[in-house]
Amino acid sequence: MTIKSERVAELIMTHLSQLLMTEVRDPRLQGVTIIEVNLDREIEHAQIWITSLDGDESEADVIVALDKASGFLRRELASRLRLRRMPHLHFKWDYSVKHAMHMEAVLDELKLDDADDDTSDDEELDDEQD
Repeated sequence: MTIKSERVAELIMTHLSQLLMTEVRDPRLQGVTIIEVNLDREIEHAQIWITSLDGDESEADVIVALDKASGFLRRELASRLRLRRMPHLHFKWDYSVKHAMHMEAVLDELKLDDADDDTSDDEELDDEQD
C-alpha cells in the first residue's frame, strides 16, 4: 500500500471503530473489533477484517448486520473523512485469533509431551543406577 492508502486505512479503522462503539444500535454488533483495513490502489474498495468477542459462532450474524449497516457506516465515514471518493466497505471475518489459539494449544501439548519424555528418561536412569 502507498503512504496515502495506509493513512486512509488507519483513519477508516479509527472512525469505524468509534462508530461501532457509539452510533450503531444493532445488538449483533456489540463486541465487534476491527483487526485491519486494507485498501486497493485506487482507494475504491476497503476490506475490513473483523472479529467478535462472542467468537466464531456469531460470524454469520455479524457479517449480515455489518452488510446491512454498510450504507450508514459509509455515509458517516464520508462526512467525517471528507475524501474525494469514499471506498465501498467489504467486511471479512478474521480467523487469525482462532489460528493463534490453536497453535498455542498445539505448542502447549508438545511442551507437555516433552516434559513427560524427560521424566521417563530420568526414571530409566534411576533404574539403571540401581
